[in-house]
Amino acid sequence: QVQLVESGGGLVQPGGSLRLSCAASRSIGSINTMGWYRQTPGKQRELVATITRGGRLNYADFVKGRFTISRDNVKNTAFLQMNSLKPEDTAVYFCNAQALLASYWGQGTQVTVSS
Repeated sequence: QVQLVESGGGLVQPGGSLRLSCAASRSIGSINTMGWYRQTPGKQRELVATITRGGRLNYADFVKGRFTISRDNVKNTAFLQMNSLKPEDTAVYFCNAQALLASYWGQGTQVTVSS
């Protein structure tokens, strides 16, 4: 079992930056894939970025070149650095930990991009 707690969301102007954090309740060293997803009202949750235990990265096309995912297996934390934010990035962002036999989700953190 892994509890995930996201933080770092908030209100930012277009073009601004935010850094989301996902703190895990136990070691994530054995977690194969950590990921960030987002969801807006009435839409399905969508992939933003993932990072494997070996460091393989995957990004949705709409964030390539703007967002960077990372993980710190010592601090049991995953991060999402978001730059050049756009109003369409407004969503609730969720952290995910994909283990061999289970998938865990955080409660989400709201990101609002607006002037």
